[in-house]
Amino acid sequence: MKRSEIIISGSGGQGVVLGGIILAEAAAIYDDLNATHNQSYGPEARGGASKSEVIISDKTIHFPEIEHPDILVALTQEAARKYGGAVKSRGIMIVDAGVEIDEALGSSIRVYRLPIAKTATEVVGKEMTINMVTLGALVAITGIVSEQALEKAALARVPEGTEELNKKALAEGSTLAGSHKHRA
Repeated sequence: MKRSEIIISGSGGQGVVLGGIILAEAAAIYDDLNATHNQSYGPEARGGASKSEVIISDKTIHFPEIEHPDILVALTQEAARKYGGAVKSRGIMIVDAGVEIDEALGSSIRVYRLPIAKTATEVVGKEMTINMVTLGALVAITGIVSEQALEKAALARVPEGTEELNKKALAEGSTLAGSHKHRA
């Protein structure tokens, strides 16, 4: 495995930071890889910009900052606008269905447009599972960590009593990715 740099971005309240932590822990604790996690978010509790940066590698990570991600998840229009142009050539961009992207990006990267928020709300039944739907889709598309590691890391972090709901969200995200693997 080479070094993979991932940005998961959206707005406060979407669980972006927790999602990044779970992805890093899936890699480092359960898949025996090296991982780093950095986070940033606006001053607002909900609705402000939020970002998780995760680096996963089978080698030592000497520089834990991301300038040009291999993978970008953009759950909001602002996130796509802010980080979309930084994705490496032949990288992957996963966007929520309502997010528009610069058409010029489509020729140099693979774009997956998925109804992530809608799936969390209407299929799983809880908007708060958007981060788990996102992680399920991300792992199904990229294979960046194993699905087993992702589930173990997620279940170690979610509130007691929500394990089945979160397992369902991960599974729905994986299914969503499998049925929507096409360019935007």
